[in-house]
Amino acid sequence: MDRLHDLMALQVAAGHLPGLVSLVARGDDVRVDTIGTPSFTDDTPLSRQAIFRIASLTKPIVAVAALALVEEGVLDLKEPIDHLVPELASRRVLRSLDAELDDTVPAHRPILLEDLLSYRLGFGSVMAPPGTYPIQRAEAARGLQSIGGPPWPPGPHSDDGWIAALGTLPLMYQPGERWLYNTSGQVLGILVARACGQSLEAALRARVFEPLGMIDTGFFVPPEKLDRLATLYLPDPESGALSVFDQAQHSWWSAPPAFADGSGWLVSTIDDYWSFVSMLLAEGGHNGRRILSPESVALMTSDKLTPAQRDDSAMFLGPHGSWGFGLSVPATGSADEAFPCGTGWDGGTGTTWRSDIRRGITAILFTQRHATSPVPSPLIRNFWGGVNAATR
Repeated sequence: MDRLHDLMALQVAAGHLPGLVSLVARGDDVRVDTIGTPSFTDDTPLSRQAIFRIASLTKPIVAVAALALVEEGVLDLKEPIDHLVPELASRRVLRSLDAELDDTVPAHRPILLEDLLSYRLGFGSVMAPPGTYPIQRAEAARGLQSIGGPPWPPGPHSDDGWIAALGTLPLMYQPGERWLYNTSGQVLGILVARACGQSLEAALRARVFEPLGMIDTGFFVPPEKLDRLATLYLPDPESGALSVFDQAQHSWWSAPPAFADGSGWLVSTIDDYWSFVSMLLAEGGHNGRRILSPESVALMTSDKLTPAQRDDSAMFLGPHGSWGFGLSVPATGSADEAFPCGTGWDGGTGTTWRSDIRRGITAILFTQRHATSPVPSPLIRNFWGGVNAATR
Protein backbone atom coordinates (compact mmCIF):
# COMPACT_ATOMS: atom_id res chain seq x y z
CA MET A 1 0.00 0.00 0.00
CA ASP A 2 2.93 2.34 0.61
CA ARG A 3 4.17 1.61 -2.91
CA LEU A 4 0.68 2.28 -4.32
CA HIS A 5 0.61 5.61 -2.46
CA ASP A 6 4.01 6.54 -3.85
CA LEU A 7 2.97 5.56 -7.37
CA MET A 8 -0.14 7.75 -7.27
CA ALA A 9 1.68 10.60 -5.52
CA LEU A 10 4.09 10.68 -8.46
CA GLN A 11 1.13 11.27 -10.78
CA VAL A 12 0.06 14.26 -8.70
CA ALA A 13 3.60 15.61 -8.37
CA ALA A 14 4.01 15.40 -12.15
CA GLY A 15 0.96 17.63 -12.62
CA HIS A 16 -1.20 14.97 -14.27
CA LEU A 17 -3.99 15.89 -11.84
CA PRO A 18 -4.31 18.00 -8.69
CA GLY A 19 -5.44 15.23 -6.37
CA LEU A 20 -7.21 11.92 -5.86
CA VAL A 21 -8.86 9.70 -3.29
CA SER A 22 -8.47 5.93 -3.39
CA LEU A 23 -9.83 3.02 -1.39
CA VAL A 24 -8.50 -0.53 -1.27
CA ALA A 25 -10.30 -3.12 0.86
CA ARG A 26 -9.70 -6.77 1.63
CA GLY A 27 -12.51 -7.99 3.85
CA ASP A 28 -12.77 -5.66 6.84
CA ASP A 29 -9.34 -4.12 6.20
CA VAL A 30 -10.21 -0.85 4.41
CA ARG A 31 -7.46 1.63 3.45
CA VAL A 32 -8.34 5.13 2.19
CA ASP A 33 -5.65 7.41 0.78
CA THR A 34 -6.01 11.10 -0.09
CA ILE A 35 -3.31 12.81 -2.14
CA GLY A 36 -3.01 16.36 -3.44
CA THR A 37 -5.53 19.19 -3.56
CA PRO A 38 -9.06 19.74 -4.94
CA SER A 39 -7.74 21.92 -7.78
CA PHE A 40 -4.51 23.33 -9.16
CA THR A 41 -5.38 26.76 -7.75
CA ASP A 42 -6.33 25.60 -4.24
CA ASP A 43 -3.52 24.42 -1.96
CA THR A 44 -5.92 23.04 0.65
CA PRO A 45 -5.24 19.33 1.19
CA LEU A 46 -7.86 17.19 -0.53
CA SER A 47 -10.37 15.92 2.00
CA ARG A 48 -11.71 12.38 2.32
CA GLN A 49 -15.12 14.10 2.21
CA ALA A 50 -14.42 15.67 -1.19
CA ILE A 51 -17.29 15.38 -3.65
CA PHE A 52 -16.63 13.97 -7.11
CA ARG A 53 -18.66 13.71 -10.30
CA ILE A 54 -18.74 9.94 -10.63
CA ALA A 55 -20.04 9.78 -14.24
CA SER A 56 -20.84 6.20 -15.32
CA LEU A 57 -20.44 4.84 -11.79
CA THR A 58 -24.02 6.15 -11.65
CA LYS A 59 -25.17 3.19 -13.76
CA PRO A 60 -24.95 0.43 -11.11
CA ILE A 61 -26.81 2.58 -8.59
CA VAL A 62 -29.78 3.04 -10.92
CA ALA A 63 -29.73 -0.69 -11.66
CA VAL A 64 -30.00 -1.45 -7.93
CA ALA A 65 -33.03 0.85 -7.63
CA ALA A 66 -34.70 -0.94 -10.56
CA LEU A 67 -34.07 -4.35 -8.99
CA ALA A 68 -35.46 -3.08 -5.69
CA LEU A 69 -38.66 -2.17 -7.55
CA VAL A 70 -38.74 -5.68 -9.01
CA GLU A 71 -38.55 -7.10 -5.49
CA GLU A 72 -41.36 -4.76 -4.43
CA GLY A 73 -43.53 -6.10 -7.26
CA VAL A 74 -43.69 -2.70 -8.98
CA LEU A 75 -41.68 -3.90 -11.99
CA ASP A 76 -41.00 -7.23 -13.68
CA LEU A 77 -37.85 -8.14 -15.58
CA LYS A 78 -39.78 -9.75 -18.43
CA GLU A 79 -42.35 -6.96 -18.64
CA PRO A 80 -42.50 -4.66 -21.69
CA ILE A 81 -41.75 -1.06 -20.75
CA ASP A 82 -44.51 0.28 -23.03
CA HIS A 83 -46.94 1.26 -20.25
CA LEU A 84 -44.33 3.38 -18.47
CA VAL A 85 -42.40 4.57 -21.50
CA PRO A 86 -45.01 4.73 -24.28
CA GLU A 87 -42.60 6.87 -26.32
CA LEU A 88 -40.69 3.65 -27.08
CA ALA A 89 -43.66 1.41 -27.88
CA SER A 90 -44.16 -0.11 -31.35
CA ARG A 91 -40.56 0.38 -32.35
CA ARG A 92 -39.18 0.41 -35.86
CA VAL A 93 -35.61 -0.86 -36.38
CA LEU A 94 -33.05 0.24 -38.95
CA ARG A 95 -32.52 -2.32 -41.68
CA SER A 96 -28.79 -1.72 -41.16
CA LEU A 97 -26.75 0.76 -39.15
CA ASP A 98 -25.92 2.82 -42.24
CA ALA A 99 -29.54 2.91 -43.46
CA GLU A 100 -31.56 6.08 -43.79
CA LEU A 101 -34.05 6.68 -41.02
CA ASP A 102 -37.03 5.57 -43.09
CA ASP A 103 -35.39 2.28 -44.13
CA THR A 104 -36.72 0.19 -41.24
CA VAL A 105 -38.44 -3.04 -40.28
CA PRO A 106 -40.80 -3.66 -37.32
CA ALA A 107 -39.27 -4.67 -34.00
CA HIS A 108 -39.63 -8.38 -33.38
CA ARG A 109 -40.85 -7.76 -29.83
CA PRO A 110 -41.29 -4.95 -27.28
CA ILE A 111 -38.40 -3.63 -25.18
CA LEU A 112 -38.28 -5.34 -21.77
CA LEU A 113 -36.95 -4.08 -18.43
CA GLU A 114 -34.32 -6.82 -18.71
CA ASP A 115 -33.14 -5.25 -21.99
CA LEU A 116 -32.54 -1.93 -20.26
CA LEU A 117 -30.64 -3.48 -17.36
CA SER A 118 -28.44 -5.59 -19.65
CA TYR A 119 -27.93 -2.67 -22.10
CA ARG A 120 -29.57 -4.54 -24.95
CA LEU A 121 -32.23 -1.93 -25.65
CA GLY A 122 -31.17 -1.76 -29.31
CA PHE A 123 -29.87 1.81 -29.22
CA GLY A 124 -26.54 3.11 -27.97
CA SER A 125 -22.88 3.76 -28.67
CA VAL A 126 -21.73 3.90 -32.27
CA MET A 127 -17.99 3.35 -32.51
CA ALA A 128 -17.54 5.71 -35.41
CA PRO A 129 -16.78 9.44 -35.73
CA PRO A 130 -19.81 11.66 -35.04
CA GLY A 131 -21.96 12.14 -38.12
CA THR A 132 -20.74 9.00 -39.88
CA TYR A 133 -24.21 7.45 -40.03
CA PRO A 134 -27.64 8.99 -40.59
CA ILE A 135 -28.76 7.88 -37.12
CA GLN A 136 -25.88 9.81 -35.51
CA ARG A 137 -26.78 12.95 -37.45
CA ALA A 138 -30.41 12.57 -36.41
CA GLU A 139 -29.37 12.28 -32.74
CA ALA A 140 -27.35 15.46 -32.98
CA ALA A 141 -30.18 17.32 -34.68
CA ARG A 142 -32.50 16.43 -31.79
CA GLY A 143 -30.07 17.46 -29.06
CA LEU A 144 -29.82 13.92 -27.75
CA GLN A 145 -26.80 13.22 -25.60
CA SER A 146 -26.62 9.49 -25.77
CA ILE A 147 -23.54 8.42 -27.50
CA GLY A 148 -20.70 10.40 -29.04
CA GLY A 149 -19.55 11.81 -25.74
CA PRO A 150 -20.25 12.20 -22.02
CA PRO A 151 -23.61 13.47 -20.72
CA TRP A 152 -22.23 16.93 -19.99
CA PRO A 153 -22.60 19.79 -20.49
CA PRO A 154 -26.33 19.35 -19.89
CA GLY A 155 -28.52 19.22 -22.96
CA PRO A 156 -31.67 21.17 -23.79
CA HIS A 157 -34.20 18.57 -22.65
CA SER A 158 -36.17 17.69 -19.56
CA ASP A 159 -36.62 13.98 -18.78
CA ASP A 160 -39.88 13.90 -20.76
CA GLY A 161 -38.43 15.97 -23.58
CA TRP A 162 -35.41 13.70 -23.90
CA ILE A 163 -37.42 10.48 -24.11
CA ALA A 164 -39.88 12.10 -26.52
CA ALA A 165 -37.00 13.05 -28.81
CA LEU A 166 -35.54 9.53 -28.60
CA GLY A 167 -38.97 8.15 -29.47
CA THR A 168 -38.86 9.88 -32.86
CA LEU A 169 -35.90 7.68 -33.90
CA PRO A 170 -35.80 4.03 -34.91
CA LEU A 171 -33.72 1.53 -32.97
CA MET A 172 -30.31 0.61 -34.33
CA TYR A 173 -30.78 -3.09 -33.62
CA GLN A 174 -33.56 -5.42 -32.52
CA PRO A 175 -34.28 -5.44 -28.76
CA GLY A 176 -32.02 -7.99 -27.08
CA GLU A 177 -29.85 -8.43 -30.17
CA ARG A 178 -26.73 -6.48 -29.23
CA TRP A 179 -25.02 -4.83 -26.25
CA LEU A 180 -24.78 -1.07 -26.78
CA TYR A 181 -23.47 1.42 -24.27
CA ASN A 182 -25.15 4.25 -22.38
CA THR A 183 -28.66 4.88 -23.75
CA SER A 184 -30.16 1.98 -21.79
CA GLY A 185 -29.02 3.65 -18.57
CA GLN A 186 -30.72 6.89 -19.52
CA VAL A 187 -34.00 5.17 -20.38
CA LEU A 188 -33.76 3.05 -17.21
CA GLY A 189 -33.55 6.18 -15.08
CA ILE A 190 -36.71 7.56 -16.67
CA LEU A 191 -38.48 4.21 -16.17
CA VAL A 192 -37.52 4.06 -12.48
CA ALA A 193 -38.77 7.61 -11.88
CA ARG A 194 -42.08 6.97 -13.62
CA ALA A 195 -42.58 3.64 -11.84
CA CYS A 196 -42.17 5.45 -8.50
CA GLY A 197 -44.21 8.47 -9.49
CA GLN A 198 -41.44 10.79 -8.34
CA SER A 199 -38.13 12.22 -9.50
CA LEU A 200 -35.22 9.87 -10.07
CA GLU A 201 -33.35 11.65 -7.27
CA ALA A 202 -36.21 10.91 -4.84
CA ALA A 203 -36.49 7.31 -6.02
CA LEU A 204 -32.77 6.69 -5.52
CA ARG A 205 -32.77 8.47 -2.18
CA ALA A 206 -35.56 6.28 -0.82
CA ARG A 207 -34.20 2.94 -2.07
CA VAL A 208 -30.44 3.42 -2.08
CA PHE A 209 -29.00 6.63 -0.59
CA GLU A 210 -30.86 6.84 2.72
CA PRO A 211 -30.72 3.11 3.58
CA LEU A 212 -26.97 3.11 2.87
CA GLY A 213 -26.22 6.42 4.58
CA MET A 214 -25.03 7.99 1.30
CA ILE A 215 -25.53 11.52 2.57
CA ASP A 216 -23.40 13.23 -0.08
CA THR A 217 -24.66 11.44 -3.19
CA GLY A 218 -27.15 13.03 -5.57
CA PHE A 219 -27.69 14.72 -8.91
CA PHE A 220 -26.49 18.10 -7.67
CA VAL A 221 -24.42 19.63 -4.87
CA PRO A 222 -26.35 21.90 -2.48
CA PRO A 223 -24.85 25.35 -1.75
CA GLU A 224 -23.56 24.40 1.70
CA LYS A 225 -21.46 21.58 0.20
CA LEU A 226 -20.14 23.27 -2.96
CA ASP A 227 -16.80 24.04 -1.31
CA ARG A 228 -16.20 20.27 -1.20
CA LEU A 229 -16.74 19.76 -4.97
CA ALA A 230 -13.41 19.06 -6.67
CA THR A 231 -12.61 20.81 -9.96
CA LEU A 232 -13.03 18.76 -13.14
CA TYR A 233 -10.25 19.03 -15.73
CA LEU A 234 -10.25 18.18 -19.42
CA PRO A 235 -6.97 17.14 -21.12
CA ASP A 236 -6.17 18.34 -24.61
CA PRO A 237 -6.37 15.24 -26.85
CA GLU A 238 -3.01 15.98 -28.46
CA SER A 239 -0.85 17.82 -25.95
CA GLY A 240 -2.44 16.46 -22.77
CA ALA A 241 -2.51 19.97 -21.28
CA LEU A 242 -5.29 20.34 -18.72
CA SER A 243 -7.98 23.00 -18.75
CA VAL A 244 -10.82 23.59 -16.31
CA PHE A 245 -14.00 21.89 -17.50
CA ASP A 246 -16.23 22.46 -14.47
CA GLN A 247 -15.59 24.10 -11.11
CA ALA A 248 -17.65 24.68 -8.00
CA GLN A 249 -18.22 28.41 -8.48
CA HIS A 250 -20.04 27.95 -11.79
CA SER A 251 -20.74 24.24 -11.78
CA TRP A 252 -23.38 22.46 -13.84
CA TRP A 253 -23.87 20.42 -10.67
CA SER A 254 -24.72 23.43 -8.48
CA ALA A 255 -28.46 23.12 -9.18
CA PRO A 256 -30.85 20.26 -9.96
CA PRO A 257 -30.53 19.24 -13.63
CA ALA A 258 -33.45 19.51 -16.03
CA PHE A 259 -32.72 15.90 -17.01
CA ALA A 260 -31.59 13.61 -14.19
CA ASP A 261 -29.40 11.42 -16.38
CA GLY A 262 -29.29 7.90 -14.97
CA SER A 263 -26.27 7.04 -17.09
CA GLY A 264 -23.81 9.45 -15.55
CA TRP A 265 -24.83 12.56 -13.60
CA LEU A 266 -24.44 11.60 -9.93
CA VAL A 267 -21.90 13.08 -7.54
CA SER A 268 -20.59 11.16 -4.54
CA THR A 269 -17.76 10.70 -2.04
CA ILE A 270 -15.41 7.76 -1.61
CA ASP A 271 -17.15 6.68 1.62
CA ASP A 272 -20.64 6.95 0.13
CA TYR A 273 -19.62 4.82 -2.83
CA TRP A 274 -17.91 2.29 -0.60
CA SER A 275 -21.21 1.93 1.29
CA PHE A 276 -22.86 1.06 -2.01
CA VAL A 277 -20.16 -1.39 -3.07
CA SER A 278 -19.93 -3.06 0.33
CA MET A 279 -23.70 -3.64 0.22
CA LEU A 280 -23.26 -5.60 -3.02
CA LEU A 281 -20.35 -7.55 -1.50
CA ALA A 282 -22.59 -8.37 1.47
CA GLU A 283 -25.19 -9.82 -0.93
CA GLY A 284 -27.56 -6.90 -0.54
CA GLY A 285 -27.36 -6.27 3.20
CA HIS A 286 -26.06 -3.21 5.04
CA ASN A 287 -25.92 -2.58 8.80
CA GLY A 288 -28.71 -5.05 9.47
CA ARG A 289 -30.92 -3.68 6.72
CA ARG A 290 -31.61 -5.41 3.43
CA ILE A 291 -31.42 -3.35 0.23
CA LEU A 292 -31.59 -6.29 -2.19
CA SER A 293 -31.97 -10.03 -1.80
CA PRO A 294 -28.89 -12.22 -2.35
CA GLU A 295 -30.67 -13.60 -5.41
CA SER A 296 -31.02 -10.14 -6.95
CA VAL A 297 -27.37 -9.33 -6.28
CA ALA A 298 -26.33 -12.63 -7.87
CA LEU A 299 -28.53 -11.84 -10.87
CA MET A 300 -27.08 -8.35 -11.18
CA THR A 301 -23.47 -9.54 -11.02
CA SER A 302 -23.76 -12.51 -13.41
CA ASP A 303 -22.90 -12.51 -17.11
CA LYS A 304 -25.92 -11.64 -19.29
CA LEU A 305 -24.28 -11.56 -22.72
CA THR A 306 -23.92 -14.26 -25.34
CA PRO A 307 -20.42 -15.06 -26.64
CA ALA A 308 -21.22 -13.16 -29.85
CA GLN A 309 -22.43 -10.12 -27.91
CA ARG A 310 -19.26 -10.17 -25.79
CA ASP A 311 -17.11 -10.34 -28.90
CA ASP A 312 -18.92 -7.34 -30.40
CA SER A 313 -18.37 -5.40 -27.16
CA ALA A 314 -14.75 -6.36 -26.45
CA MET A 315 -13.53 -2.81 -27.17
CA PHE A 316 -15.61 -1.56 -24.24
CA LEU A 317 -15.59 -4.56 -21.91
CA GLY A 318 -12.13 -6.01 -22.53
CA PRO A 319 -11.16 -9.55 -23.55
CA HIS A 320 -12.24 -11.09 -20.22
CA GLY A 321 -15.16 -8.80 -19.38
CA SER A 322 -18.88 -8.98 -19.91
CA TRP A 323 -21.99 -7.21 -18.59
CA GLY A 324 -24.51 -7.96 -15.89
CA PHE A 325 -27.19 -5.48 -14.87
CA GLY A 326 -25.70 -1.98 -15.01
CA LEU A 327 -22.08 -3.00 -14.50
CA SER A 328 -19.18 -4.99 -15.89
CA VAL A 329 -18.70 -8.59 -14.72
CA PRO A 330 -16.19 -11.31 -15.59
CA ALA A 331 -17.14 -13.19 -18.73
CA THR A 332 -18.58 -16.67 -18.24
CA GLY A 333 -15.79 -19.23 -18.16
CA SER A 334 -12.96 -16.68 -17.99
CA ALA A 335 -10.00 -17.55 -15.82
CA ASP A 336 -9.08 -15.34 -12.87
CA GLU A 337 -7.54 -12.19 -14.28
CA ALA A 338 -5.77 -9.24 -12.74
CA PHE A 339 -7.57 -5.98 -12.06
CA PRO A 340 -9.33 -4.17 -13.70
CA CYS A 341 -11.10 -7.41 -14.58
CA GLY A 342 -13.84 -7.96 -12.02
CA THR A 343 -17.23 -6.59 -11.02
CA GLY A 344 -17.58 -2.80 -11.31
CA TRP A 345 -17.19 -0.08 -13.90
CA ASP A 346 -15.49 3.19 -14.86
CA GLY A 347 -16.55 6.83 -15.15
CA GLY A 348 -15.49 9.31 -17.78
CA THR A 349 -14.51 11.89 -15.15
CA GLY A 350 -11.62 9.68 -14.00
CA THR A 351 -13.42 7.36 -11.59
CA THR A 352 -13.04 3.58 -11.47
CA TRP A 353 -14.18 0.66 -9.30
CA ARG A 354 -13.65 -3.09 -9.40
CA SER A 355 -14.30 -5.86 -6.90
CA ASP A 356 -12.82 -9.33 -7.05
CA ILE A 357 -15.69 -11.06 -5.32
CA ARG A 358 -13.90 -14.41 -5.04
CA ARG A 359 -10.91 -12.92 -3.20
CA GLY A 360 -12.95 -10.28 -1.37
CA ILE A 361 -10.85 -7.41 -2.67
CA THR A 362 -12.16 -4.03 -3.84
CA ALA A 363 -10.41 -0.96 -5.20
CA ILE A 364 -11.97 2.43 -5.99
CA LEU A 365 -10.28 5.52 -7.38
CA PHE A 366 -11.89 8.95 -7.56
CA THR A 367 -10.20 11.69 -9.61
CA GLN A 368 -11.53 14.61 -11.63
CA ARG A 369 -9.40 14.32 -14.74
CA HIS A 370 -11.67 13.54 -17.68
CA ALA A 371 -10.74 10.12 -19.04
CA THR A 372 -11.29 8.99 -22.60
CA SER A 373 -13.31 5.84 -23.16
CA PRO A 374 -13.10 2.95 -23.78
CA VAL A 375 -9.27 3.05 -23.60
CA PRO A 376 -8.10 3.58 -19.97
CA SER A 377 -5.83 6.56 -19.34
CA PRO A 378 -2.23 6.02 -18.17
CA LEU A 379 -3.32 7.26 -14.73
CA ILE A 380 -5.99 4.56 -14.44
CA ARG A 381 -3.64 1.88 -15.77
CA ASN A 382 -1.01 2.89 -13.20
CA PHE A 383 -3.59 2.68 -10.43
CA TRP A 384 -4.64 -0.84 -11.35
CA GLY A 385 -1.02 -1.90 -11.72
CA GLY A 386 -0.35 -0.66 -8.21
CA VAL A 387 -3.45 -2.34 -6.83
CA ASN A 388 -2.45 -5.68 -8.38
CA ALA A 389 1.02 -5.41 -6.82
CA ALA A 390 -0.47 -4.53 -3.42
CA THR A 391 -3.06 -7.32 -3.33
CA ARG A 392 -1.41 -10.33 -4.96
